[in-house]
Amino acid sequence: MFALNSPYRITDAQQAAVDEIVRNFQQGCRKQVLLGVTGSGKTFTMAQIIARLNVPTLVLSPNKTLAAQLFGEFKGFFPDDRVGYFISYYDYYQPEAFVPQRNLYIAKEVSINPELERLRLDATRNLLEARETIVVASVSAIYSIGAPEDFLEQKITLATGDRVEREALLDQFVQLGYRRTHDLIESGKFRVRGQIIEIFPTSEENPLRLVFSGNEVRRLGPFDAITASWLGDKKQINIFPINFFFYRQARFRQAITGIGAELEERVAWFHAQGQAELAERLGQRTRFDMEMLDQFGHCPGIENYSLYLTGRRPGEAPYTLLSFFPQGYLTIIDESHVTVPQLNGMYAGDRSRKSKLVDFGFRLPSALDNRPLNFPEIAERLQNVLYVSATPAPFEIGDSGHRVTNLLVRPTGLVDPEIVVKRAQDPVQDMLAEIRKVIPASRVLVTTLTKKMAEKLADFLTLQGIRCAYLHSEIKALDRVKIIKKLRQGEFDVLIGINLLREGLDLPEVSLVIVLDADKEGFLRSETSLVQTFGRASRHIDGKVILYCDVMVRSVKSAIAESQRRRNFQIAYNQEHHITPVSVRSPIKDFSDDDYWLKKSEEPLPADFKNKEALEKEIGKLTAAMKKKAGSLDFKNAALLRDRIKALKNLLIEMF
Repeated sequence: MFALNSPYRITDAQQAAVDEIVRNFQQGCRKQVLLGVTGSGKTFTMAQIIARLNVPTLVLSPNKTLAAQLFGEFKGFFPDDRVGYFISYYDYYQPEAFVPQRNLYIAKEVSINPELERLRLDATRNLLEARETIVVASVSAIYSIGAPEDFLEQKITLATGDRVEREALLDQFVQLGYRRTHDLIESGKFRVRGQIIEIFPTSEENPLRLVFSGNEVRRLGPFDAITASWLGDKKQINIFPINFFFYRQARFRQAITGIGAELEERVAWFHAQGQAELAERLGQRTRFDMEMLDQFGHCPGIENYSLYLTGRRPGEAPYTLLSFFPQGYLTIIDESHVTVPQLNGMYAGDRSRKSKLVDFGFRLPSALDNRPLNFPEIAERLQNVLYVSATPAPFEIGDSGHRVTNLLVRPTGLVDPEIVVKRAQDPVQDMLAEIRKVIPASRVLVTTLTKKMAEKLADFLTLQGIRCAYLHSEIKALDRVKIIKKLRQGEFDVLIGINLLREGLDLPEVSLVIVLDADKEGFLRSETSLVQTFGRASRHIDGKVILYCDVMVRSVKSAIAESQRRRNFQIAYNQEHHITPVSVRSPIKDFSDDDYWLKKSEEPLPADFKNKEALEKEIGKLTAAMKKKAGSLDFKNAALLRDRIKALKNLLIEMF
């Protein structure tokens, strides 16, 4: 089913790990741990496991950045198979909330990224159409969406040679939420041109064209929305509803009846409590939503009525992305030491916020059933689980029955860095001397406990003639990428940060990592955090970590012991297999083309565009740049280009 395509040759260590994990799953083991050190090729190993087990796979990641990285890698490993990307589709999200202490109601504010929404719909479509599907997702995977049965029941399937009543087909498109247009085709719309019907499904990257001869479908397939050129023929296509919360009219009528009955009961309850103002508030808000649902099939906050729209019983678990997976699927939880606590914490936070909305008459009690899965529900739905981490937590190890497969050696032969503990009276001056030993030949990372310390330390090192910069959460995402790029290019030698220097940072030029206040135990100086931080120096052949501390606390002792265990194993393995370690080589991404197109997106619209062809050419160039951005998962900047394209298209319509 899956066809793995990779330029890499699997190493003996990776092969042994794959064989052990696959054998355990095939023998009925449901949960396992892959303990893979930084740089050991964990993603490639995961791809090998997926190909061997040959089952649909969900890959859970702790954040969007790592999810995007995994999505890109799996797309490369499985170019002919279906790889989906399912994360929150908001560029900006302010949830609805009420603060009783200040009598402050905060309305929901969102900015939806259409490309992310398309990728979510595409991921679920793939799961419904084929088993050879991998979906890379964030914790958004456990939040409520529509039922897969509703998607399947409402889908329209068309194939070449089908005989279709065209007017009835157009009516079906409308029933799925699509709108007819006579202008440029856009996502969620369809148009008719003689014997040709064109529709842009919200789950597709390109619109679809159906060519009729009478009532017979003679040809169908995707085409380019700008140039109108064919992109290939298909024998069959499926068209699904416009979004996760679009249902047939009969379902809306049933939902409205249920909502109305609950509203009467809740209003009576408020009156019995002597809270007439809350009863009035709830009645006005809910009746407005009911009218919107009845007239338009949608309303703001429609997800709060998902209990009725999906036909569930109160308290019953919501439908989520997990509901779309068939029996026997595999779940890989990447960076499990971070992802598992996230999964465990989503339900309580969501419940706390919505309870206040219900208690103060902003929402019906059924809104509480629009929620993420709680942890027992998640555990029940994850059938076969592989926890993957360089530092698996006690929960994962215990949950797997201590079935831990070690992947401790790297294809490059690099070993874990040397760990040096220093008790210097003046750690900053000592650190300065250590930095000067390795720069400018290689780079240095310094971790502090506070933002203020990072900034002050950067100022001090600059005064000492050291080229440095600091990195923390207040620095914008795009600026962070630029800072890391400059470090790798050698524009400065030292990068100072807090906990942003742990998971997911690929910096092969770094040979020295310095940890200040290593004995201040806590989240930033736990055993897990320290081992992850050590890994930042493991991609350089001369990797070294210096810990400044006055006391050898438990976390430091445990982290050093684990690092030394791995280092000893790696050295022995290299000697046994006659491996000579070499430093990692990783290309530095060039952002020059991106910067050009982003600047273009910010230019004012031309006052006069006399040449229609020139305007169309500009739209075409910007569209290509937008698709490139979306393809590299830079959705924020793709959205900027999208807005520019939309404005130019409107100008094209108005002027020509």
